[in-house]
This record gives sequence, structure tokens and C-alpha cells, in this order.
Amino acid sequence: MLPQEIIRKKRNKEKLSNQDISEFIKGITDGTIMDSQTAAMTMAIFLNGMTPEETTALTLAMRDSGDVLSWKELDKPIVDKHSSGGVGDKVSLMLAPMLAACGVYVPMISGRGLGHTGGTLDKFDSIPGYKTMPDNNLFRKTVKEVGCAIIGQTGNLAPADKKIYAIRDICATVESIDLITASILSKKLAAGLQYLVMDLKCGNGAFMASIDDARNLAKSIVRVANLAGTKTTALLTDMNQVLGHNVGNALEMKEAVEFLKGENIDPRLHKITMELCAELLVNSKITENTSQALQKLQQCLDSGKALEYFARMVTALGGPKDFCDNYEKYLAKASVIRPVYAKQKGYIAAMQTRNIGLALIELKGGRTRSDQKLDYATGFSDFCHIGDKIEKDKPLCFVHAQNEDDYQQAAQNILKNITISENIPYPASEIIEKIGE
Repeated sequence: MLPQEIIRKKRNKEKLSNQDISEFIKGITDGTIMDSQTAAMTMAIFLNGMTPEETTALTLAMRDSGDVLSWKELDKPIVDKHSSGGVGDKVSLMLAPMLAACGVYVPMISGRGLGHTGGTLDKFDSIPGYKTMPDNNLFRKTVKEVGCAIIGQTGNLAPADKKIYAIRDICATVESIDLITASILSKKLAAGLQYLVMDLKCGNGAFMASIDDARNLAKSIVRVANLAGTKTTALLTDMNQVLGHNVGNALEMKEAVEFLKGENIDPRLHKITMELCAELLVNSKITENTSQALQKLQQCLDSGKALEYFARMVTALGGPKDFCDNYEKYLAKASVIRPVYAKQKGYIAAMQTRNIGLALIELKGGRTRSDQKLDYATGFSDFCHIGDKIEKDKPLCFVHAQNEDDYQQAAQNILKNITISENIPYPASEIIEKIGE
């Protein structure tokens, strides 16, 4: 069938056959389908949705568009986690080495920034020499010898998703539940996972602002993944404020290293990271229950074992051998680093988190087009949290910019998107609910 006829079917709210989907994905992969046609199809899916059967067929077709890894030679569980995206979300940076230190393998296929949210790969690109796009041989070698590897989609792993992912980012079809499900799972299934946990962000800084939307996405992913043979559960987590202390690629990498060293740990970030790790350790039967898992994870942090695994991964993938000891030397720094002060005293009552993510893009720390080069140094550090008491001498955050004009614009963005109240607010719980099979 002609590509335009397949697009027409979905535009007209008809169900696509497995063959329709397979042919379209094959055309995206081999280049016979134009980017404009892919964009049209993503918009048709965004507007009209897909059935669970269609979503499963799309996921498997995207998975099979390239290599599907097998880890039969490994004698421990193959696990991974994926986040639906947030502002300041650097959980993956610590989670992978923490889990590897606990005795599982973590072949993590991650993405770049999407919309207002940061990308795990962009954070690792801030490390000089780190190969976020290695060949499969180096990827496999790192997983086998270190226990974890965080990389991007190589040309041979779910290449159809790589093309669709970039197009979704620039044509306003990011939020589709069906496309998100297929995108996430095509990469995860291509990586040969046995166990997966989803971190579904919910709130004004997430793609899914409402709990119902986040719950629907979680159910979609859990259903499709389990049908495909990968045991999957999901946690709904709060994204109504910045996660952690820092926002920005190099700044978030700095925070991750500090976390693994036991320094300057944000309690919300610690809670979410630990719970996601524990979910995988229990599901993969490394531990009998959550309490045992949390104890094992904290021991790996306190002993420095998780930091050691992170350092080994960075070195194996081309980064500096002494990165963890001298990260300040290697991470880029902005020319202007100055605080932003509130115009009134009180308590942080709310923040428009999505707009804070967009403010990072204005500092060139995120993309407005898929081929844009990033400024890894820019962003925000020491960010305030809901419930913080704000006095004259306590800044809302520090802006990291490359010139005075950028600083002034970013400062105005921060002031416009943080609400201060005379009354002490009650922040939402970090973990909203768990969704299983």
C-alpha cells in the first residue's frame, strides 16, 4: 500500500493492520518514506490514537527495524528503568551504577532532550570523551565487564524510532501515549531486557500533567511490555517542581557525582531513585522485598561501590579515568554565575516547572531543532523547593549563563514562574502510586 494511503487510514480513524504498520516502519528505516510523511503519520496517531493491538504492532516493528540484542551469555538479570521526562531529572545517572553494584546488568538505551525536558544523553555528552553513541561491540563489552552502560541509540538499535523521535520533538506530537509507549519500548525491547521499571512523571513539569494521563500511559506501557515478555511495573512520581538541586547538563552531572559520593543529596531525588532501584531488585528476585532492596542499595552508596561502578563505566566509554575525582576540572562552566532573589519574603508555594525547562532552552542548554548544538555549561543550580522559606539573603537559584543579557532574561523567567506565599505549603508526595500488571 502507498504510504499516503496508510496515513489516510489513520487520519480517517481506521485501524491499521500489522502489515500496514510494518510497511510504514520499514519505509521510515530505509528512507523511502519522507520525513514529511512520518510527521503526518505521527500527527494522525496523536489526534486519533491507536488500539493496544496497533501499539503493540508498532512497538515490535520499531524494535525489529534494527538489531535486537541477546544477553544469553550473562548469568544475572538484565534490567533497566525509563523516565517519561522531567526538569532536573537525573535519576538514570545514579540508578544504573547503583543497580550494577547490587548484582544486575543495566544496558540502558537513553535519549536526548525532548520538548522542555532534559535528556540523559545530553548530560553524558558534557563529559569529555564519553561515547554516547558507541558501536554494539563496545556497548556489549562495557555491560559485560562493568555491569552497566548508558548510551544512545546506535544506527542498528531501533533506527526507526531514532528518526521518529527527532521528528516528534519538532512537530508537536511528543505527548501521544501510543507514540511514547512504542518509542520507549522499542528501544528497551531491542536492548534485550528481562525487567523494566517506568518512572512516569506527573505534574506541571511533565508531559502528562494530570494523574489520569500519567496513569493511562503507565498502563499502556506496562500492558504492551508484559505482552512482549518483559516484566514491567511503573511508579507515578511528582513533577510539580524541579527534581534535585540543579537543572542543566553539566550541572546535573555534577549533582549526580555528588549524590554517589554522599554529598549534598536532595531528599526527593534520593527517595525516587531508591524506590525505582528497589522495584527492579525485587522484581528480578535479587532481594525478597523492598526493605531488603533499600538496605542493599544504601550499603552500595555508603561504601562507595556505586561510585566505583559509575567511574568504571565512564572510563570504559571513553571518559577521563579521574573524572569522579576531578569532575570540576572537566565539566564546562558558564561565564556568568549569579543568584536570583525573590521580591518578597515567604515560602515557595508553587512553580511552573515546564517553563523553567523552557528557560534552560533559552540559555541554549536545550534544543529548538534536532541538529542544534548545546551549551552544556548553562542552567540553574541550588534551586529552591516547594516549602522552602525565602528570606532576603536566600536566592531562588543561581543562573549559569554566558552573558549578562541571557542572565537577565533567565532571572525574569525564574521570578515569573515561582509563586511565594505567606503560608507554609505542603508539597506532594514523591511517589504517587505504583502500577503493575
